[in-house]
Amino acid sequence: MTRLGYQIPNFTYPDVDEDAIFDRVVAQATAAEAAGFDRVLVMDHFYQLPGLGAPEEPMLECYSMLSALAQHTEKVRLSALVTGNTYRNPTLLAKTITTLDHVSHGRATLGIGAGWFELEHDSLGFAFGSFTDRFEKLEEALQIIVPMLRGETPTLSGEHYSVDEAVNSPAPVSRIPLMIGGSGEKKTLRMVAQYADESNLTGEVHEIPRKLEVLNEHCERLGRDRSEIKVTKLLMVAVAPSEAELEDDLKAVADAKGWPDEAIEFAKSVLIHGGPDQVAEELSEAVGMGLDGITCNLAVNGHNPERVKLLGEVANSVLG
Repeated sequence: MTRLGYQIPNFTYPDVDEDAIFDRVVAQATAAEAAGFDRVLVMDHFYQLPGLGAPEEPMLECYSMLSALAQHTEKVRLSALVTGNTYRNPTLLAKTITTLDHVSHGRATLGIGAGWFELEHDSLGFAFGSFTDRFEKLEEALQIIVPMLRGETPTLSGEHYSVDEAVNSPAPVSRIPLMIGGSGEKKTLRMVAQYADESNLTGEVHEIPRKLEVLNEHCERLGRDRSEIKVTKLLMVAVAPSEAELEDDLKAVADAKGWPDEAIEFAKSVLIHGGPDQVAEELSEAVGMGLDGITCNLAVNGHNPERVKLLGEVANSVLG
């Protein structure tokens, strides 16, 4: 499970040309491993997300990047946070995550969700469909992918996907954990209870107790041992040794992205931000809501390995 994960959500870095982006990603991943993070995660998107930047900003394909990061790291597990189910046929995804497990010598995790970024789908030609369509697709995909990862040969004739004794050879090196992202109480958390090893919650921190209660109810109804499922949450952080240094970090990324001055204040409103003590206090509040682990990102200053190191120190002090 994820005790402490490090997500990389941004590839627009001050004074870094596009052909040097991956080197900065490697620097973050290796810094995270050295700082005690147990999982490195990247977004499965092709356009940058609203709130983080403009759609045309650089975005690298996640599974190619994870496989490359496997060659630069030794211990951290590697995952998307989370795979958009709508972007790949389930059998292709099963083969992709199995290949990641092989090239990383058993460090793959499958993080998956229903998909949500409509602009990306419409612009790039992926079928978006309705809310119901996407969750039906996710459940059918899980009925194909999970058996394929467990050495079975599933057959399914569904509304969205059909397979006939689908073979996955070679088998994964490890038992690949399944993490489902999202917080929907009727569909997502029910699928967590039915299929997953881990839940990565979205939404506000104050909602965590309610989501845990709903997950417990689904587990009880399905006869699942709730203790088998570990619950984590992504927390967006901006930390620096001092407030002055954090202001410099914010100004540098704002200049790189062409943000207006008011965007810095907006960033502060959505980030856990400040010096080490303030960030530790807010991380502690989230963990105290009942989480088993946390994943943090540094969208503003993660390109600086010293900030990754500092975040590792702060988060590890919180988790004990």
